[in-house]
Amino acid sequence: MSQGPTQQQLILDKVQYWWSDGVVSESAVELLRQHGVQVTAQRLALMRVVAEHPHATADELGDEVRSQLGAISRQAVYDSLGVLVDKNLIRRIQPAGSAARYENRIGDNHHHLICRSCRVMFDIDCATGEVPCLTADDNHGFEIDEAEVIYWGHCPTCHAATQQQHPTNLTK
Repeated sequence: MSQGPTQQQLILDKVQYWWSDGVVSESAVELLRQHGVQVTAQRLALMRVVAEHPHATADELGDEVRSQLGAISRQAVYDSLGVLVDKNLIRRIQPAGSAARYENRIGDNHHHLICRSCRVMFDIDCATGEVPCLTADDNHGFEIDEAEVIYWGHCPTCHAATQQQHPTNLTK
């Protein structure tokens, strides 16, 4: 028997409809209020920009918000992102050797695929299609609620460029 959507899935569905024609929807305002977050133009703008630019850094998100709202301090960006992460409205990921990145896809235990060269990043569903990746051989008494998996490699563009720079000798 199939269970209904989780609270996180319902939140994710609401995220898809935060903004319409540049006007904030009531659901975005209500979502912040339901999670005990003070509603500000900066937070609403950050939520929208995170939805539009998944895997962006705080500085990239701040630049985008500034281009739309005008002034927002770097500290206000970091503080607002911290609040949204703490309230589980967005997700913070930090791949090795990279600045923290933010996305609005939360609560589904997805993973990431990153190009070692250009750092392009894609969401990847759980490798087995379910959440068995949350089951560790030995959980040391932890109640595990998230697994973070990152697949590393080279995207087709970077792989092709590498092959052109260093062609293999195919002659006998």
